[in-house]
Amino acid sequence: MLASITPLGERGRHRSYPVTMTAFLLSATAAGAALGAVLGAIGSLIAGGVPGSARLVVLAVACAVALAIDLRPGPAPGPHRQVDERWLDRYRGWVYGAGYGAQLGFGLATVVSSAATYVALLAAVLSGGAGTGALILAVYGAARGLTPLLAAGVRRPEQLMAWHARFLAWRRPFGLAGRAALLGLAAIALAGGVR
Repeated sequence: MLASITPLGERGRHRSYPVTMTAFLLSATAAGAALGAVLGAIGSLIAGGVPGSARLVVLAVACAVALAIDLRPGPAPGPHRQVDERWLDRYRGWVYGAGYGAQLGFGLATVVSSAATYVALLAAVLSGGAGTGALILAVYGAARGLTPLLAAGVRRPEQLMAWHARFLAWRRPFGLAGRAALLGLAAIALAGGVR
């Protein structure tokens, strides 16, 4: 999907890359915020009376479990479907941009590439409030919504091929960075929870 929403791809479909990309980013952020608000509201019923320190310990444990899941071979558990690429030929750029963005910002409608997704969802619940949950998952959705910008410089076919090669080379370093972030977050949450 990242390779489809590029200046090259949008030009080939007679679409506007800035329009498609804007719809993608706004929709991913909004979908994340909406889900976060719901989970935060549920969390206010479940975790509202639980001390913040206990919630941080739960978050630390969730980070450790997510790290263990990501370290094992194979994909993270969850959906294994991609967005429907037929939309690229059927709809205007802002429509598929918004549709793809919403699915990625929601987090569970497409492939779950890391168990960190579940940590983000749990963090929204543990926040114990709709506003805080919305903020947590809006940031998550925005981060996912910004990913097509990695291919913003692709304007010619040879650039697309080179980008694919770089993207494959980045997989391992980004995977290691994600695991390090989970470990760091677990340590911070645990330190905050046991002080």
